[in-house]
Order: sequence, then C-alpha cells, then structure tokens
Amino acid sequence: MSRLPVIVGFGGYNAAGRSSFHHGFRRMVIESLPAAERQETLAGLAALMKLVTVENDQYLDADGQPLSAADIEQRFGQQILDSTLVRRIEKRYLDVDAAHWQKNLTVTGEAGKPFSFITLNKQLPEPLPSDWVVEPLNDTEVMVTVYDGCDLKIDSFRALPVKSAGQLPSGLEPGELYASRFHPRGLQLTIVAATDALRSVGIDWQTIANSVEPDEVAVFASSAMSQLDENSFGGLMQSRLKGGRVSAKQLALGLNSMPADFINAYILGSVGTTGAITGACASFLYNLQKGSDMITSGRARVVLVGNGEAPITQECIEGYGAMGALATEDGLRQIGGIDEVDFRRASRPFSDNCGFTLAESGQFFVLMDDALAMELGADIHGAVPDVFINADGFKKSISAPGPGNYLTMAKAVYAAMQIVGPEAVQQRSFIQAHGSSTPANRVTESEILDRVAEAFGISSWPVAAVKAYVGHSLASASADQLAATLGSFKYQIIPGIKTIDQVAEDVHQQRLLISTRDIDRSQLPLEVGFINSKGFGGNNASAVVLAPTVVERMLKKRYGEQAFEAWQQRREQTRAAAEAYNQRALKGQLDIIYNFGQNMIDESAIQISDAQIQVPGFSKALTFRKDERFKDMLD
Repeated sequence: MSRLPVIVGFGGYNAAGRSSFHHGFRRMVIESLPAAERQETLAGLAALMKLVTVENDQYLDADGQPLSAADIEQRFGQQILDSTLVRRIEKRYLDVDAAHWQKNLTVTGEAGKPFSFITLNKQLPEPLPSDWVVEPLNDTEVMVTVYDGCDLKIDSFRALPVKSAGQLPSGLEPGELYASRFHPRGLQLTIVAATDALRSVGIDWQTIANSVEPDEVAVFASSAMSQLDENSFGGLMQSRLKGGRVSAKQLALGLNSMPADFINAYILGSVGTTGAITGACASFLYNLQKGSDMITSGRARVVLVGNGEAPITQECIEGYGAMGALATEDGLRQIGGIDEVDFRRASRPFSDNCGFTLAESGQFFVLMDDALAMELGADIHGAVPDVFINADGFKKSISAPGPGNYLTMAKAVYAAMQIVGPEAVQQRSFIQAHGSSTPANRVTESEILDRVAEAFGISSWPVAAVKAYVGHSLASASADQLAATLGSFKYQIIPGIKTIDQVAEDVHQQRLLISTRDIDRSQLPLEVGFINSKGFGGNNASAVVLAPTVVERMLKKRYGEQAFEAWQQRREQTRAAAEAYNQRALKGQLDIIYNFGQNMIDESAIQISDAQIQVPGFSKALTFRKDERFKDMLD
C-alpha cells in the first residue's frame, strides 16, 4: 500500500502577488471574482506594494485616514492592476532604454605621434605596456606618455530590444522583509516564499517536526540559472573586469543548490534528505517528482518542494535574446501592426507571438503522506500521485522541442485514468500547458496535447497557460502552474488566455479548448489537472494533480467514515490558524522565518546506538530500518 502525497500548504510570490490562499490566482481571474474577494486581494496587494500602511489592523492612506477594502479598490485599483503581472521592465531592475555596457575604443596620437595623460600612480596597470613611459609628478600622480596607442573600454548605454518581464508587484522588495545581508534576489525570494508556504499550513512547524523522525523530512529546491545578480555569480564574474574584488560570499551564494540549503539552515533546521534537481524550465517538476516519490516509498513523510528564480538581469535578457527566444519590442510591434507596443500583452501563448517573457518567482509546496495529514488534521489542497520525466533522444538543436513530451503527457493521462477513471479524465480534467509563447511551442505543444487527447478519447480539453499572466520564471515556471491549478480547483475557474485575441492558425486544436475568457466549471467541477513543462536540452515533465474533492473520497475509502469525520473536526482548528495568518499577511504582516545561527546542533551531544540516533533538538530518534530489499539474494 503506497502513501499518497497530499498538498497541505503552498505559497510564494510572483508577478501576480502572494500565492497562498489563492491570492495570486485571484489576480489572474480578478474579472470573474465576487466583489468581496476581489477587494480583499487588491487590499492585500496594496499593503505589499506600500500604497497603504496598517495600524491596529486598519488600512490607512498617506495622510493617516482609514480605508476600507472598497476604498482601496476605488483609489488604487487601477494602479494595482497596472503594477502587477507582465509589464514593462521597471528601473529598479535596470533601465531598458539605457542599459550599461562598455564600448571598445582604440586611441592613437595625431599623425602617429605619442600622446600623454595624467593618472593616479595606484591606477597604473601591472605590468606596464612596453610603449608606456611613466614620469612621477608628485606623491600620487604620474604623467604617462603612450607611443603606439592603446585600447580603452568606455562606459556606454543603449536600448535593449527586450523590454518586458513578469516582475513582482511594484514596491514589493523581498530583501526588505528580513535581514537579507547581501543575499542574491533568488535566495530572498526563497526565504519569503518558503515562509509563506509554511505559514499557510496552519500547523506550527515544530509540531510537524515533532511528529516524525529527523530523517523523515526532505527538501528539494533549486534555481535553474543559479543566482546571477551582483551578490552572487554575476558579481563574481564581473568584479575584476569592473576594477573591484570578489567577495567571500559571491561564489557560495551563487550555487543552484542554495535555495534548498537556505531552507534547511535558516527556516526548517532540517537534518533530513535534501537535493537541488535541475531540468531547465522543468526544474520544479523534477524536484516535485523526487518529493512525491520519497513520500510514496515511505522514505519521507514531510517534503518541502519549490524553486526560487530571479533572472531579470541584463545578462539573462541578452543571453536569451541572442538566442531569439524572447519577445522583443520590434517583434511585438510587427505582430500588432502598430507603433505603440502593449508590453502587458507580451506573453501570448498559442497565438501570434514572437518569443517568451522572462519572469521572477519563488513558489513552494508542503507535501505530507496521507496518514500524517489525517493525524495532524492538515488541510488538503490536492495531491500529486505521479510526475513523469522523459528526455528527447538524439537531437540536432539542444534548445529545440522533441519527442519526450509525448511520453510524459501520455503516461500522465493513463496514470490519472487508473485513479479516477476514464470518464473523469475525459470530462473533468484540464491542462496547465507550458505555453511559453514562442512560435515553435504553440505548434509543437498543441500537437502533442491534441494527439494525446485523440488517443484517450478526450474532446474539448481545456487548456490554460499562466505564463500569459506571470511570464516564464524558468525553474519556477511549473510551480506557478501548480499554484494556479490549485486555484482552479478552489474556485472552479480555468483562467482564459486574456493576452490574446484569437488562437494562431497553425495551432492544433481539433480536440482542445483554448479560451480567451475565463471558463466557469462550477456546473462540471474539475477533478484532475495536468501540468506540462518543456525545458531546453530535452527536459520534459508532466504531473498529475488531483483535486481535494477526489483526495477526500480516497481518504474516506482508506480510513473509513469515523476516522474521516475525526480528521474533518481537527481540520477546523488548522483552517482557523491558517486563516489567521492570511489575515495578517493581507495587512502586510508576513512573519518571515529566518533563523540565522539559532538552535544550532551540538554534535558532541548526538547519541548513537546500534538501533537509533538521538539528535539534540528533535523529539523523536532516528531509528535504523531493517533492510530486506535483497533478502532473496542473501544467505
């Protein structure tokens, strides 16, 4: 009997805002929400964006006057909408109209004659060029005479062809929420996102940790691009070229394993399994597969899975731009046939498009096995029974799509049918497509989905593509998709692809339903979501996600009516505690967890016997498990 990996908490931040309690999803479908929920989400965004302050649980404007949620919508609603989701890159990242670079300049004297200049003695290069003659002027300055000319690098500025990205809501700076101490932005996102996920559970982490053995906790998190800003690999690579020096932190903090390491060391204090798996743009699903497998096999009972990615840097933009992968200003202008480009519609899955849109995001999910969730009275938002991963085989272009995604999607649909039956998949499932917004993706992914639908007798299969709203956050992209999937289960709304007017003519959609408007599924509730992800290099992954209604039916079948009702009663307290956090977070009180140097383990106090290990600070001992895997091969 396998354990079922259930989602008991989730959270994070992306261009739609805070993910926990479905606020990011609400931002995507805000036109389809009742007034109270719409206003609540807008008020929470206003607090995150510093448009309002909070005192004594009351929203206040700049003059200290109290504001209701309705007041906030009236005064700041349009500003909030304009300052979230995909949009023109803000100057807090870089000035896309005047991006810094260095231009090579060859300097010679008039008619081949030598020329001179004055500089500081300490700024002379080592060793001196052979044609330089240096004459001291005083204690600090020298006169340099150059005979053969020299090459200089001069600061210059130019406009970038790419000007849009999925950015955190304007005014939200994750490093300001805790003592970030020169952390790269991707790790800042990791700390605040993992905190949001843990707080959303409604059960104190210590209570969870006390309920399992120390090695029954696992963390899987990574960043596909590593950390690339000036506090990490970016600064490491640039410092000497800019005349600076490398810091002691830049290399270590740049590693792509740092999101998992930071969570273990500064949030959970975990001594359990850890890993940082990368699969390009499918990285989240790679980590999710590992977490799901750890739970189904019984090797872990609690797993925190996620990614933190912050690629809105000039280097990333230029790198992906040089590949022709990003939507450029000129490309968008040619699609629209207009002079004025709407950067909010830069990401255009399955329509006429010209490239994807980079984005930043940190998203995390707390998984438990079903028995522990029942025992603790955890709320359940869904379950992930399977994640399938397949490569593309031989390839000519490492970045081109390939056949592996046919395998992952077909296996995912077949696996879901084994759990909920063919009729449920055919009538009550939908797809969270990779939907990267490139011309190649719109054709190749739609063909895969259409052919899989035909093979399994599916017609009018709904397809969502959240990159239209939040952009492509690389490692975190499929985590953005999972968060939105849980929102669809909660509200029975499939977000339409509202950045497009129509589906492109070359998209395969004989058996697909690609809508430009939100789809109401309240009359035919969704039970299964398929998350599809495609990454450079042949990294394909597809996940099966079960709705909480399906999970509850499964729990009732496994544990019986009485145990199920007892769990429901315990769940009420959990939901109340989780909602209390939600209300604090809506007021900007995010309670970031960052335990720097606290509760460190005294290694000398670890007690080891031939049956177990007792680790200080953990209520349960780590017991050695009897291994009978190879019993038939041994005497």
